[in-house]
Amino acid sequence: MSVRVRFAPSPTGPLHIGGVRTALYNYLFAKKHNGAFVLRIEDTDQTRYVEGAEKYIADALSWLGITPDESPSGNGAVGPYRQSDRKKLYVSNIDVLLRSKKAYLAFDTPEELAAMRSAAEAEGETFIYNWKKRGELKNSVSLSEEETQRLLNEGAPYVVRFKTFSEGQNTTLKLKDEVRGTVTVDTSLLDDKILVKQDGMPTYHFANVVDDHLMKITHVIRGEEWLPSMALHVLLYNAFDWEAPSFAHVPLILKPSGKGKLSKRDGDTFGFPVFPLQWDKQTPGFKEAGYLPESLVNYLALLGWSPGGEKELFSIDELIDAFSLEGITKSGGRFDSERCKWFNQQYLQKVNPMRLVAVLENDLKENGVDKNEIDCTRVVELIQNRLTLLTDIWEEAKFFFVSPKEYDEKAVRKQWKPDTNNLLSAISELIANAKNVSAEELGPLIKSWANENGIGLGKIMAPLRIALVGSLRGPDVFEICSTIGVTNCVHRINAAIGYNKS
Repeated sequence: MSVRVRFAPSPTGPLHIGGVRTALYNYLFAKKHNGAFVLRIEDTDQTRYVEGAEKYIADALSWLGITPDESPSGNGAVGPYRQSDRKKLYVSNIDVLLRSKKAYLAFDTPEELAAMRSAAEAEGETFIYNWKKRGELKNSVSLSEEETQRLLNEGAPYVVRFKTFSEGQNTTLKLKDEVRGTVTVDTSLLDDKILVKQDGMPTYHFANVVDDHLMKITHVIRGEEWLPSMALHVLLYNAFDWEAPSFAHVPLILKPSGKGKLSKRDGDTFGFPVFPLQWDKQTPGFKEAGYLPESLVNYLALLGWSPGGEKELFSIDELIDAFSLEGITKSGGRFDSERCKWFNQQYLQKVNPMRLVAVLENDLKENGVDKNEIDCTRVVELIQNRLTLLTDIWEEAKFFFVSPKEYDEKAVRKQWKPDTNNLLSAISELIANAKNVSAEELGPLIKSWANENGIGLGKIMAPLRIALVGSLRGPDVFEICSTIGVTNCVHRINAAIGYNKS
C-alpha cells in the first residue's frame, strides 16, 4: 500500500508553528515515499469553530510550500475533507459498533454525572465511567431494551459511549510508536469514551479513526499530546476489525526556557511570532515579521528531527531526501528566536535578489517615495549581506532614496572637526567635476586628492558617510556615491555642511 498521511487541524484559531511542524513532517514523509499528503479539517466541535480559521490554515500551508495533494479545496477521491460534511459516514459506522454491542447509548444527564463526580470526590475517590460503573448507570447496558426504547421514543438526549473494556478481557495492550517504541497500556483503567455527542456529531476520537480508515491513511504523524489517545484509537480499530495505521508522536516545541509548550504568550513576552501568518492586528506572523518561508521550514524541520551530521541548511528537496521517522527525537525542541533569525539571515544572503527588489519597490510605494531613477537592483546588491529579516530592507535602503533630514548627534560630535566643512566642500567640488562617479573611479580619485593634500583619509570618510546617510551605517561610501549619483551626492554634502556650521 502506498504511503498516505494526513494533517488534520481544527479551525479554532490561527495555526501554531507546532502544528506547522507536524504538517511539515507529514509532508516530508509523504514526498520521501512518493505518497499522498492529505489536509482534513476536523470541525466536529462547532462550538469552537472560528470564522476564517480554515482559510488561514490553507493560506499558511500555501505560503510555506507545504501543499496538500488532497484537501477541501483540491483534488481527492476519498472526500469530503471537512468532517462536518461527513456525518452520514459516522452514523453508518457507529451503527456497526452498536449492533455488535461494542458501543452503547448513555442517557445520563450532565447534572447526574456532575453529582456522581462530587459524591466520589467527597469519598476521596475519582468517578470514572467505565466497565465497573456502566452497569449501575443509565445506559442501554444496564437498562432493558424496552426501557431504552421508551427513552428514545420520548426524545431523551443521549450520547454513544465506547465499551472500552469488559471483564474477562486481556487488560494489557501493547502499542508501537515509531518515535517512542513500545508503549504498554492497562485497558482496564480506561474510561468509556463518548463517540457521538448529544448533538449527533462525533467526537474527535471516533471521527478521527473512521476518517483515517476510510481515507486509507497508512501513517499517523501527530503531536505527542495525542499519545494518551493512541490506546483508544487502536481499540476502535480492533472493534471494527480494521488494520490500524503506524503511529508516530512527535515532541513538543518548547518555550525558550525549555520548560513547557511554546505559547502565544511567550511570543508576546519575548517579541517573536508563533504563527506563520498574521492573524489579527495585534498578532503578526513570521511572514509579516520578515521571514522567508523556506528558512522557517528549514528551522522547524530541525526542531525535533535530526538528519545526522553537521549540515544545517537544507533545501526542501534535501529535507525530503533526508527525512525519516527514526530521526525524530523523543525530547522537545526549545524554540530559539535568535537561531531562527540566523537561518533567515543565511537564506537572505543566497536568495534571488529580484525577490528582494520586489520587496524594496513595495516599501517605496508604501512610504510614498519615488525611485528617482536610482537602480533598486543595485541597492539590493549592496545591502543584501546586511539583512537578517525582510523587514530590514527599508531600514537598510531608505537613505539611498531619501536624503537625511537629521544626523546622528553622537557621530557628528565625534567626527566633525573645525576643518571638516572645508574638507567636505572640497570633496563636493571634486565629485561635481568628476567625469565618472563609479566606485572604481571615485575611490582612487578621493584617495589621491587626500594624499596630495596631506590629509588622512579618516578625516574625510566618516564625515562623508554621515553627510550621505545621516549616520555611520551603510555599505561602502564610494558605492553609495555611485548609486545615488553626482547631483544627490553634492546636494547631501552641501546640506550637511550647512547643518553643521558653527
